[in-house]
Amino acid sequence: MNKVEQLQKPAQEHNEAAVASANTLSANLKTITTAHAEYTKKLFQEGSEFFSKLTKLNSTDEAMKLQTEYAKSGYEAVVTESKKFFELYSDLARQTFQGLIATMPAAK
Repeated sequence: MNKVEQLQKPAQEHNEAAVASANTLSANLKTITTAHAEYTKKLFQEGSEFFSKLTKLNSTDEAMKLQTEYAKSGYEAVVTESKKFFELYSDLARQTFQGLIATMPAAK
């Protein structure tokens, strides 16, 4: 291997690691964005269904019961989704950190 190849090899490895890191970052951000969009869509649908049911009720007792059920299911959904988003963002941070380490030039 000549001197030019010796100089090019680390640069090429660094470039490949940077591209792999960028691809991983892009995939993670797409996953997170999709999860947020799906959750938003679910919230909108549930809210629409709640208001539709609410307008058909005849008593305040029924309305209070429906509102209590809606609040309880909403709380449970927020807890579940929060755990999911925490895992997604944790994976993003971990993989980003690993990508940064991979792209750092090796100490010699």
